[in-house]
Amino acid sequence: MRRTHWIAGVIIILLLAGSVCRAAEGSPQVEFAQNALAAANVEDAVELTITEDPALQPEGFRIARKGDAVVVTATDSAGLMYGGLEVAELARTVGLDAVKPGVHNPHMAMRGIKLNAPLDVRTPSYTDASDTAQFNIPEMWSMDFWKEQIDMLATHRYNFISMWSLHPFPSLVEVPGYEDVALDDVLRSRTIRQSEHYHEGAIGIVSPVILEDAEVVKKLTIDEKVEFWREVMAYGKSRNVDFYFVTWNIFTDGTFGQYGITDKVDNATTRDYFRKSVKQMFLTYPDLAGIGLTTGENMHKVPFAEKEQWAFETYGQGVLDAVKALPGRKIRFIHRQHMADASAVLKQFKPLVDNPDIDFIFSFKYAKAHVYSSVNQVYHQAFVKDLAPRGVKTIWTLRNDDTYQFRWGAPDFVREFVSNIPADVSQGYYFGSDQWIWGREFLQRDAAKPRELELKKHEYQWMLWGRMAYDPTLSNERITAWLADRYELSLDSAAILFEVWQQASMIYPTVTGFHWGPLDFQWYIESCQGRRRFTHNESGFHDVNRFITLAPHKGTDFQSIPDFVNGKNMDRISPLQTAKQIDLYADVAAWPASAWSVKLDSDLAPIFADLEIVAKMGRYYAEKIRGATYLALYREKKNPEDQKRAIAHLVNAARIWSAYTEKVLAIYKNPFWTNRVGIVDLKANYQFVLEDIRIAGGDPIVLGLPAKLDFENEELVRPWEIPNLTVIENNDEK
Repeated sequence: MRRTHWIAGVIIILLLAGSVCRAAEGSPQVEFAQNALAAANVEDAVELTITEDPALQPEGFRIARKGDAVVVTATDSAGLMYGGLEVAELARTVGLDAVKPGVHNPHMAMRGIKLNAPLDVRTPSYTDASDTAQFNIPEMWSMDFWKEQIDMLATHRYNFISMWSLHPFPSLVEVPGYEDVALDDVLRSRTIRQSEHYHEGAIGIVSPVILEDAEVVKKLTIDEKVEFWREVMAYGKSRNVDFYFVTWNIFTDGTFGQYGITDKVDNATTRDYFRKSVKQMFLTYPDLAGIGLTTGENMHKVPFAEKEQWAFETYGQGVLDAVKALPGRKIRFIHRQHMADASAVLKQFKPLVDNPDIDFIFSFKYAKAHVYSSVNQVYHQAFVKDLAPRGVKTIWTLRNDDTYQFRWGAPDFVREFVSNIPADVSQGYYFGSDQWIWGREFLQRDAAKPRELELKKHEYQWMLWGRMAYDPTLSNERITAWLADRYELSLDSAAILFEVWQQASMIYPTVTGFHWGPLDFQWYIESCQGRRRFTHNESGFHDVNRFITLAPHKGTDFQSIPDFVNGKNMDRISPLQTAKQIDLYADVAAWPASAWSVKLDSDLAPIFADLEIVAKMGRYYAEKIRGATYLALYREKKNPEDQKRAIAHLVNAARIWSAYTEKVLAIYKNPFWTNRVGIVDLKANYQFVLEDIRIAGGDPIVLGLPAKLDFENEELVRPWEIPNLTVIENNDEK
């Protein structure tokens, strides 16, 4: 009897294995991995099989050896895809014989990107008052763009895209009862800007001046738009990349007041419109994974309880309506903690929290606007304490409002940063910006057409944040092998590139950790800019006075300049030690220019150019910190020698800024317009660099500095109309 049962069990297992294998072979996710194995010429030596395995989590995989063959197993197609991609990469970089058996489970369940989505001039994102957004509006409606973007994200283990918009519904759905709100065609503004600085709360982006000068960049009916986004989301699903739409509220851009819709919290029609719009999103898009919202951005002077009641009666009820209309449909609901209280939110949204078909999670801005500040963040601690006993998890917003232009890559920083994120309340994170659109780049002078994906240009950075979310133990040896494969280098050369790139990249968190402007409108390191009310001057440039007064990030060991002058916190890293460390990073960053022989048309050439630029940026900040420190000492101690030192360092800083600007303009278009700090013009900012010398009591002209920079610059024009320009020839700094 026992033998009969054993034989029957074996037959059942074999039948199940056969059926599962056939299903795996038909999976587009697995086919994606099989294509990668074929490209690595190892498809015949690798088996991909879905099976039951209690050691594997969703999206996890197991690697085993069977003779000369490698066997990859997983409990789902996504895990099998990641396992196949893993083996394909190992085969290319270290050889199939070096592939080791082991179990691999994702560290973070959700690994995504934050993409402020410029869908249309009438339905903008938070970032739309900028060049980067207006340039990328057509890309949001390009299937070629999305296929390339999604393939790259999947390769680096990302599994979702969060699309952020003030009010996306008119561009995406036709809402019953509000049919006239749905927008045909895709419009972009021909007016580059109405003003340099728009409202920090994104109010007034859709202005009459902008709308009157709009152009159609793509002819599409609302039905064609729906089909397009269904195709995009389905393609994402084929790569295990889900889509979410996240909004700020209350914005009604694109409705134009039809049906009596307004942005007033007590407008019953507006509530009905939003509720039906949310429901319609899920009825329209079968592959839409979830929706998220922010309360408070445009709810001025509205009491907290009333804001959350509005959010529940619109978004909350809309999602409840959707799950009722779509039995078995699973929806994730994201409520940002921004301008909200977790315990009160959970009480208001209890029907969603208790619904088995709804996964209610929070979202929290983990490092304010600058992940590149410290591996030790401190802003989440009270939130975690409040959240931990409630059994609800959060995804973390990792905001990179730092590295817009220049390529970044510091694996040790990312590994430690990710490892420090509290795991017990974490659902995952998304990485992205509020001042930049991660679409196609638009600033490189000699760019090919179509222009490169921002994710491709910054692939090393995006690879690190995606892969470390899946596995923060990813070794430096493994990353070095990836660099060797990606840039066709020997392992020895790749090891040098690894270290040089890492040292250069540490300039960002060292400067920003020491000089801490938490939000995007307060500090942009690549141009030393912020909004005037934060810089405490009329220029918006972080002058030497602001370098004295602005304190370091609380998660760092940097000593502030006032503390240094007054002998406080002397166990911390002093400003002068910080400046020295930045110079040491810059020394390494500048090394490739003289030590590598790089062809101008190779993939490495722009990387080395960026590293050289970042080295000059670092040297500027090192000299500025020294100048600010000695100026503060002079003001306190009245020693004339300190004033002389301050002026000398600020003169050096001005010369370096000139060289920095020249190197940038050789490669990138300047100026460009951003939504948070306004016009970024390195050449114009030279005047504020000279002003630092005057603040210290010196005369830059007498000291031999030019009154202005006279190398080539260009006028601010619409970036998508700028022709390819000849690269300016530069002499190395003497």
